[in-house]
Amino acid sequence: MSASFKDFSDLKSVRKQLQDQEKARVVAEAKRKRRTQEAEREANLFRRSVGEVAPLKTSDKHSPLQQHPQPIARQYLADEQAVLQESLSDDFDPETLMETDEDLSFARSGIGSDTLRKLRRGHWVIQSQLDLHGMRSDEAREALGEYLRNACRRGQRCVRIVHGKGLGSVNKEPVLKSKVRKWLMQKDEVIAFCQARATDGGAGALIVLLRAI
Repeated sequence: MSASFKDFSDLKSVRKQLQDQEKARVVAEAKRKRRTQEAEREANLFRRSVGEVAPLKTSDKHSPLQQHPQPIARQYLADEQAVLQESLSDDFDPETLMETDEDLSFARSGIGSDTLRKLRRGHWVIQSQLDLHGMRSDEAREALGEYLRNACRRGQRCVRIVHGKGLGSVNKEPVLKSKVRKWLMQKDEVIAFCQARATDGGAGALIVLLRAI
């Protein structure tokens, strides 16, 4: 009798496990159905809000990608323009300009003679100087262009350019002396220049008056 009771208890336990498993399966199935229904409702809501959608028409023709030119920085163009402006010629003929004298002092056309006279007498204070001693012609030309441009940016009006007397050059000839004069005449910012007074460098330097900006 005791053995039968034990078997009966085991049977009830097995039945209870099967019932629990069935309940779990039913619950899981119900959850799955709810998720499916919610997904369908959301899809229907999206379709109603968007409306009918027609597929895009595609062309059989191949359209190659257009090659656009690379952008050029504005500052690069400005620098290139500045370089062109600095391209001073050694073949420049000073005789084509007016207001030069036997000492090769220079005043741009439209500048009164009193301006050059004041410049010779040291009327303006020399605000800075550029020393070209020991430079080759191409180095001196580039240095002069850059120096004048920076001097104008700083608002300087009167500067000194030291070209030397040529005592250390071949045949003792002042190579830079005449070239510097030609270069200065080609610069728009230069309105006048003259040989420096003895106390300011004499024949080895020029006093340059710059245009006010």
